[in-house]
Amino acid sequence: MNRRSNIVLLLCIMLLLNNCSRLNPFSKKVDIETSEIVNSQLSMAVNAFLWRASLDTVSFIPVNTADPIGGFISTDWYVDPENPSERIKLNVYVKDRRLRADALTVNVFREIKISDEWVKADVNPDTSRLVEASILTKARELRIGSLGNS
Repeated sequence: MNRRSNIVLLLCIMLLLNNCSRLNPFSKKVDIETSEIVNSQLSMAVNAFLWRASLDTVSFIPVNTADPIGGFISTDWYVDPENPSERIKLNVYVKDRRLRADALTVNVFREIKISDEWVKADVNPDTSRLVEASILTKARELRIGSLGNS
């Protein structure tokens, strides 16, 4: 009987100690009902709203590279079916965890087709600003939408 009670006592102590690892009074409580974007912000090096908005905005162009840690998106060349003699490519840089205009840079590259060869062409400087403004607007909409979900 003594051996049996020692085994039961040992099992109870092991069970108690095992559950102690789950109790941490110093751990930060996280609201379970926060949105996916807000949760992903905890693990990303860049602003999750700007990142998601950037991907959504350039989604009509095939993406070559998308690095959420480095905040870099590079697209493939896109040829508009209505203007097959011109193509564009975008590089998007999300540079900060804050939702700010200076946390975003968009580079637009343009080429035109001359005699079956693609040649570098000038890009209107407003094009980059328009893409940036579109991304920022979408990011703000995502941010406002997440406030209602948390």
